Amino acid sequence: MEEAEKRTALYDIHKKYNGNIVDFAGFQLPLYYDSIIEEHKAVRTNAGIFDVSHMGEVIVSGEDAENYIQNLVTNDVSLIENSGVMYTPMCYENGGVVDDLLVYKYNTKYYLLVINASNIEKDFKWIKQQMNNYKVNVNNVSDEIAEVALQGPKAEKILQKLTDTDLSSIKFFTFNENVYFNNIKCLVSRTGYTGEDGFEIYTEQENIAAIWESIMKVGISEGLRPAGLGARDTLRFEVALPLYGNEIDKDITPLEASLGYFVKLDTDFIGKDILALQKEKGLSRKLVGIELIGKGIARHGYDIESVDGIKIGTITTGYQSPSLNKTVALGLVDIDYTKLDTDILIKIRKKLVPAKIVSKKFYKKSYSK
Repeated sequence: MEEAEKRTALYDIHKKYNGNIVDFAGFQLPLYYDSIIEEHKAVRTNAGIFDVSHMGEVIVSGEDAENYIQNLVTNDVSLIENSGVMYTPMCYENGGVVDDLLVYKYNTKYYLLVINASNIEKDFKWIKQQMNNYKVNVNNVSDEIAEVALQGPKAEKILQKLTDTDLSSIKFFTFNENVYFNNIKCLVSRTGYTGEDGFEIYTEQENIAAIWESIMKVGISEGLRPAGLGARDTLRFEVALPLYGNEIDKDITPLEASLGYFVKLDTDFIGKDILALQKEKGLSRKLVGIELIGKGIARHGYDIESVDGIKIGTITTGYQSPSLNKTVALGLVDIDYTKLDTDILIKIRKKLVPAKIVSKKFYKKSYSK
């Protein structure tokens, strides 16, 4: 029997705001409310609020928590200060990616891992399998926690209207677990998935609707809009933030996905040997930016060919960029064809459309450090 589609605690709110509901990773979520492009532009110029309650949360606690997480992930968790957040891939023994996640450090004995919705069960099983002799407790609390993301240049101004906590004290990639909005306790981190400044706000399921509505009430005069999955994807794509199942998966390593910065080979972790070997030998393919010169949109899975007709790669994500008015894509391409300005062809339906290799940084990130 198929599992019933899940609804987040904000499902009724999405209906109220005329959300166009679709299935995403087993959850009923809005693709858009009014227009993907308008929601995208609102986040770039003012602010947007997203329901991200479908994300997974796992608490790791105990004496060996830090060493245990270090073994799981490619980044160096010993560098995280208390109340700090770190982005990191988590790999299989073969160097392929189990998932990418955020590690929230309360202290060396207590961490929150935030994982992708589509991977919750798989990740939790994998994480538990690695417990071995570590003295840790691992709890999947995904069903207890709800989360909204408030993103955009006006995010701080809007959110500050609702709390006495000085939000400017929450620096980029840090969090405060004791922020109160109308007596509702929340964890607030300065993180996001859009390339803009903003916050992610975590609280109990039963409180999230009140949080959403209070943010909308004070934000509407600042141009705040509710934003759906569509804008979330176009926003993250423009700043080359990876999506699991597109730019990274079990068959793509973090090095191939241009995430080498988050792979610290001076630490020990699952998959390290393969990644060290890959770095030493050199990559055979890597993720690149692509700009289409001809007409059409390069969708996920489309073939990339050289000008002399050899298949050299695959598109991972492609859109008409709302911020740039250009048709751009990300693709995994054979290393010999990854130099900037290399001419390539994209197979769109039955036509070969001319394109070229460009920088992946389609849009400049504007985070508040």
